[in-house]
Amino acid sequence: MKTRTTLLLTGSLFFALAGLAPVHAAVDEAAAQALAKKNDCFKCHAIDKTKKGPSYKKIAAKYKEKKLGEKEAIKQMTTGPKVKLEDGTEEEHKNIDTKDPAELSNIAQWILSR
Repeated sequence: MKTRTTLLLTGSLFFALAGLAPVHAAVDEAAAQALAKKNDCFKCHAIDKTKKGPSYKKIAAKYKEKKLGEKEAIKQMTTGPKVKLEDGTEEEHKNIDTKDPAELSNIAQWILSR
């Protein structure tokens, strides 16, 4: 009886805590890639190889290492900061042409999921 009560309490606690977990929408890869293409992001970036700028895999790894997330990625894409390119030169990062928070979130999550 004691084991059954313990299992029942553990199961109830599990389901109660599962309801507190944040719900994340799945990344719409097609929409993210279309927005990147529309904004010429692939001119400087590729998913898994270095071009003028770092690959999206390298960017995702850097953000993970530095414990940065979506907010910082969106800021990078919308404020035009100076960035250091792979060849050591610097230039202003092009601003992404959308103000839609859902589109910005989707492309940031897509990049960070690489």
